[in-house]
Amino acid sequence: MHVTEIFHSIQGESTYVGQPCVFVRLTGCPLRCTWCDSAYAFSGGTEMTIGEVLAKVSAYGCPLVEVTGGEPLHQPEAFPLIAALCDEGYEVLVETSGAIDIAPVDRRAHIILDVKCPGSEMADRMRWDNLPKLTDKDEAKFVIQDRADYDWAKAIVEQHGLAQRCTVLFSPVFGVLEPRLLTEWILADRLPVRLQLQVHKYVWAPDMRGV
Repeated sequence: MHVTEIFHSIQGESTYVGQPCVFVRLTGCPLRCTWCDSAYAFSGGTEMTIGEVLAKVSAYGCPLVEVTGGEPLHQPEAFPLIAALCDEGYEVLVETSGAIDIAPVDRRAHIILDVKCPGSEMADRMRWDNLPKLTDKDEAKFVIQDRADYDWAKAIVEQHGLAQRCTVLFSPVFGVLEPRLLTEWILADRLPVRLQLQVHKYVWAPDMRGV
């Protein structure tokens, strides 16, 4: 498989925010979100075997691992990698765009599914049949650019009963939507969602690659 980077940092998102985590960033993504912050992972990377990835992850001595991208599930080898990490006893997070079927993902892993809002210009790439596959250990994430995205996300959460199925994250596009504004909308509507800030960006800005 092609790997862009493997690094040790804090988890900046999800309910695991703030915890030390090893990130395995796989190369490639079929989507082109307007606000993408990892375009450097679209191409290139280093070819590695699952064994080589496991060895590098093990060197950090950290029990939490996230497989991310790009879009990690775009590479078929991601599925046996996730299973191998679970076999080794790691707690595994899988950050995925929602554009690829999550059914083959080892169910010991925790899926963080990015539901693409209209502002991303990728909402038409969503596989809506992924939402019923989420369980109470998974998370659905909405990256919100403006009020239109917020209203759309609120409707999707209600339509699919997502808050009853899994944790729901509402995250403002960093540097575009003020977190306070999104917070006010959530409180006004009494939504059963969790505000998410990309903590790693506040910690490591402006240089955020590999951290």
